[in-house]
This record gives sequence, structure tokens and C-alpha cells, in this order.
Amino acid sequence: ISGELGQPQSDPSQAGGDMPHPEKNQAVVPGGVNQRICALRRQSWIQKVLEQVIDLPRQWVTPSEVVPVAVLAVQRYLLEDEPHDMDPKPPLYCFDVTISDGVYQEKCYLDPSLNSLVYKNILRVGIEVRISRVSCIYNEKRVGQGILCIVNVLCGEMLDSVSLDTPFRNSAHREVPERPLRGGKSHYLPLWNNEDPYGDIWLNNKQPEEYDFNNTKIISLSQLEMTWANRKSFPALLVRILHKSKLRYYGKPDKKMIEPYQTFLEVADSSGTVSVIMWNTLCPEWYKSLHVGLVLLLQDYSVKKSYPFRMQPVPVDPQIKLISSMEICLNIRDPPNNITIIPENQVKPEWRLPKLNHRFVTRSELDKLPNNSICDVIGVLVFVGRVQRSKKKDSREDFWSYRWIHIADGTSEQPFIVELFSTSQPEIFEHIYPMTYFMCTQLKVTRNDAQVPKLLYLTTTNESHMVITGHKGQPYTDDAKNANRPSTSEAARKESQSQEKDGKRHHDDGSGSSQCCHSAEASSGPVTKKTIMQTPSGKQIPVPQPETSSQTKGSKPSMPSSSNGRENSSGAFIARARKTISDKWESQLWREKKFCLTDHLHYSQVYPESIPRKFSFEHRHFLSRQFNSQPAKYILPEGRVPKLENFKSARSLGHFELTILGLNHEIAIDVAFLPMYSLQDSRTSQVDTLLTCMNYSCVYPKPSTGSEKLTGSRVFAGDIIKAVSKLDRARVICILDICSLGNNKAEVYLHKIYKPNKTS
Repeated sequence: ISGELGQPQSDPSQAGGDMPHPEKNQAVVPGGVNQRICALRRQSWIQKVLEQVIDLPRQWVTPSEVVPVAVLAVQRYLLEDEPHDMDPKPPLYCFDVTISDGVYQEKCYLDPSLNSLVYKNILRVGIEVRISRVSCIYNEKRVGQGILCIVNVLCGEMLDSVSLDTPFRNSAHREVPERPLRGGKSHYLPLWNNEDPYGDIWLNNKQPEEYDFNNTKIISLSQLEMTWANRKSFPALLVRILHKSKLRYYGKPDKKMIEPYQTFLEVADSSGTVSVIMWNTLCPEWYKSLHVGLVLLLQDYSVKKSYPFRMQPVPVDPQIKLISSMEICLNIRDPPNNITIIPENQVKPEWRLPKLNHRFVTRSELDKLPNNSICDVIGVLVFVGRVQRSKKKDSREDFWSYRWIHIADGTSEQPFIVELFSTSQPEIFEHIYPMTYFMCTQLKVTRNDAQVPKLLYLTTTNESHMVITGHKGQPYTDDAKNANRPSTSEAARKESQSQEKDGKRHHDDGSGSSQCCHSAEASSGPVTKKTIMQTPSGKQIPVPQPETSSQTKGSKPSMPSSSNGRENSSGAFIARARKTISDKWESQLWREKKFCLTDHLHYSQVYPESIPRKFSFEHRHFLSRQFNSQPAKYILPEGRVPKLENFKSARSLGHFELTILGLNHEIAIDVAFLPMYSLQDSRTSQVDTLLTCMNYSCVYPKPSTGSEKLTGSRVFAGDIIKAVSKLDRARVICILDICSLGNNKAEVYLHKIYKPNKTS
């Protein structure tokens, strides 16, 4: 609370603070009733609550009345020095929650006991909540500043845009720096990972400026390599950025770093290429303004021996010397480092700065590349999967964010399949959609030719860089190999024609949810029942599911299992599907045991969020939001918000529901099975056994043409049902993928199935 509790915000310039960077703390931390939103049409509920807790620090208070308020923001940060009684101290991530009652907007501290509501995506922006217990916490580092703490909250349903319009518009943010309510940190972290730049401390307004080189002494990298150990000061460096790495966040509760960030630039002149390491406060100031291809003048830097275990990226030009014995360090000091972006029109040919040399490959060339090789690709996006998260090793709350995408370049019927990490470019990562040109560099080839079908995809590396708009003027447009290549435009033309035939303007969107995390479980027992569910496009009826942990794997039909699309069904459509497909098999064992179970877990439901949808350019922003992680701040949509269920499914196949019975015949679990439908691999012409199908998550129907294609799914379903019947009373080991969609919704999928005597 700025100033006094329950009072409107006073002049921010008069507020005090003791943060180490006063230039970034010109305004107090927003909190308390600090914004009079509009003329007082009614008394604020928030104001009345604050009047109750103002003189009762750290005491729980129950409001005299509980009314619904809207959640406008949920923001995360690392709180240092707490808890004091634990050794070693684990990272303690805290959340500030901004609420509005339509009169006042208030940023509150969320009691850490409620953090799980955010992790499970129950407490999120855009919903209605009822706060039934609060307390007041005073920030002893800032005189007179108190914080409203939410101790108990009941989360409601998502509000529609009409209901949110009044609190959102009437609670407009003031132009002040956004800082966490507690601790000494100057910034918030992204809501779902640590590395992406988030918040107003990340500047992007650094522009090239003309520079007078007359009185500037410049040293080459090769000369610096030979003499740096004997120098106390270093002449300026004139270099071009060849690679920029993703950010590394190394904040810990016991570290007093205000902005604990690190990033690497690979820079070069005519004599060599070297790593530049940028630390701490310089990262928010410069990171978003420094791009691959820019020319920099570096002054007042330091040099140190390079870290021996760091792997440098593959050189852009193999003829340029790779200098690995030293690193250039940029950090805030007195005097501060001097970084100048030189305009390209001022770059002289005699400087002989290296040009960017991309390794663009076509999809037809990809099959020949060895495992772990590095390449660049460009093409048209035809599939965008939902954002998923995987936990980093030895970390409690640190995750990687990634999604699967498909890129077509017109040289093959197969697209590039890319495991795309955010690479610290959330502005691109979160706003990609099908039928746009997409370029990504420094991708690593991942392949396994021994697997059936062959595994082949690309994954981003530490230095990968994405471009989706503004291709004109990019350095790679002058690449000789790519200059007159018609593949991407040809791919776009083919996709457009395909969509015109289908009555659509664009192609598939990815299957998605607001938040997905990963885990895997193993279950042992006989498969006792199998049902195929083929769902017509259109409306789905969601069924509530019990809560569990999480995992998903993404995919698209006819593609390797690294990117698994999900199809939905509900009981309302079972009868319709059964009229046309022989879709059910039950073992005699199941008939005997199903009424004697102590527990029967039902997890075969597939939710609308998990279905890949046909892409619509008109609703591209809506679809992008559906398949992204939940945002930290609510964004008021423009126009009428459509329903996700109204978008047609991009899959033609349904899914199977399997019931697995435990070895003791006391517990059973229903799970979903989504095999892919591959017409490309001719080595297997039919489903030989269920084990073959499930171990590769793929089926290979007999080739069919013309009218036979209409019955392909029927033949496919019949083959699977016949195959599963061969496992009657067989003991098997099942590997299950558990996908948490948030808000207490979970899906469980059968990933692989083994017989105990099998080792592969």
C-alpha cells in the first residue's frame, strides 16, 4: 500500500525507497488502495476491507461481507531471505495478484500456502474470486507502506468479456514502474518460466547512432588474444553479432543480485570470433535491442580466461578463427561499459566484418543430415502445437517452455517437425500461427533410424533465433543459396489451394491447453476392455475429471510420435459412432470383475483444449491464446469472443478408450489411446498385434484409393479391435502419460505397452 492504507495514491515523486538502483525506483511499489479509478459511484469493497485490517498487522481478518472481485493480473517473483528457518533455503517464488471491484484496483500479496492454486491454473486472470480471509503485512524497508495479503480465496468461473469490461477499463494502470510488493527485487519473472524477458525493465529502444571514429583506437580480436593478459586497459572492439544466446536466470533466495541475468553474444571481426558475456543489469537494458547481424563498438570492457566447459556454437564462417581462450565481459561498473550500435550505412568495406552465412536446408535435404548436425530452415507454418512445459533437473519450480510446430517448404510432402523452445523470444513464440512465413536458425537434428517409424525432427539450441514478420531487410534475405529459392512461396501456394478446396482459408492449428506439464506413470495388469470413439466435428461435452499430475506429448496425424494431436469424444456421441463401426470388445474377465472393484478411475476423457483445430485467420488471435500458457495479465478481447468448440477438428480419427485391470483385480483405470494414422510408411501394411501398434503409437493401413479412403478409418478400427482381443488375460506393463490441463482437469494417455518378458 503506497502512502497510507485505504487512501488514494499520492504523488509518486515524493515516495521514498531504498532499492539499490534508485533510477529504476522513481515510483513506489504499487499496492494498497492506490488508484481512484473513477468518480465514487459506490463504496469500494476493497476500501472497506482495508479499513478492517489497517491496525491489525499479520492478523487474519474475515471481511464483514464477501463479494466477488475480478482477477486482472497474477505476477511471479523470487523472494529472497525467506523462510529463515530452513537450511538449505529452497527457492521461494511469490505471487502478486491484482484484483478490481470496479471502483478500485488493488495489487495484493498471495499467501504462499495458496501458490498451488496458480500452479494448477485454478487462480488465473479473467476469473471471479471471493476473498474470505485477509491480513496486513507491513514492509519495514519502506516507511508507511503496507500490503494486503490474501489468506483464503474461493476461485470461480471465467468471466466473459462483458463482465470484465467495467473493472478492466475502470481500473486502468497508472504509468509507474511495476515492482514486486515484497523483497528487494526490481522486476517480475515470467509466469511459467524464468528465462523469458518480462516486465517494464526490459528496454528495446536502443537505436543505431552515427559515431565519430577519429579519436577511437580499435584493436582486432586476434591482437587482443595475444596481448590481453599483459594489458590493464583495452582499446575498443568493432565487431558484428553472429549469435545471441537465450537468457540465463540465476537468481537464488540468498543472493542479493537485483537482476541476476546472463547472456552470451558470439561476435566477430575479420580476425576471429569470440564470446561476449553480458551480466546482470546490462541484460534488461540491452538484451532486447541487440540482434543478430548488428555491428557494435565495445569500450570499457574486461577480458578474462574463458570457461573451459562451455560449448560455443558452430562458426558462421569456418575460415574465421574461433578464439576460445578468452571471453569479453560486459557488466555495470564505474565507469560503465560503453556499447554503441553502429548504423549499417556507416560500416566500411575495409573493416572486412564477416557477413552472416546461413545454413538453410530444404526438407528433402534433411534426410541426409547426420544426427546432432546444425542447420537453418525457412518455410510456411502449417501446424502450431500447444505450449507445454518440462521440468528442469534439480529444480522445484523451474521449467522449459516449448511447443511442436510443422514447417513446409514445398520440396517434400513431409514438413520440418521442430521442437521449438521459447529461446527468450516470447513475442514470437507466443504469437505464431499457421500460414505465416517462419525462419529459425541454429536447429539441431535429432534422428533415430532404428525406430519404426524413423524418428526425425529438429530442436532449438541455445543460440536459435526466430523470425516470423518483417523478413524484408533481414540478413538472410541476401543469402545466395536462399535468394531465388521458390520453395516457400510454392508451399504457401499449395497450402492456399488445399484450403480453398476444403472451404477454409488456412490450415491446422495445434492442439493446446493453457498449461501442460510432464510426468509418466507405469501400470501393470491385463487389458480387459477396448472401445473406439469416433467423434463428429463440432460440439463436445466436457466431463469433470479428478485431479492428478501432468504430461502430454504433442502430434499430428501421419507424423512421428514426437508431436501428438488429441481428439475428443463424449458419451453423447457413443451411440452414433457405434452405428457405423464395430467399436467395442470386452473380455470375459472384465465381465466378471467390473462390479467387484474397490476403485475404478475414469481418465479416458479427452477435453476440447486437446483437439487440434482448423485454423481461421479471422480468429487467429483467439486461437493463439487458447493454445498458449495463461497470461500474467488480462487482455480485454476485441469484439465477440467465439467458442473453442465451434472450430472444426483437424483430425479425422477418433480415439480409443482402454480399461486396464490391476493384477489383484481390485482397481481399474480407463485411459485414452491415440494411435497415429500413417500412410507414408509401407513397411507394415496392417496392424499385426496391438503391441506393435502401441509401441510405435502408429498404425499402417493398407494403401487405398478413391472410395476406399472413406472406409479407411473403419478398417483401421476393426484391425485394432481384433488385435486387442489377442491380449485377453495377458499381463502387460503400460506406460501412461498424464496431462494436467489446469483447473482440476486431467487426461491420461497410453504411451506404450509391454509384455513382462519383453525388454524393448
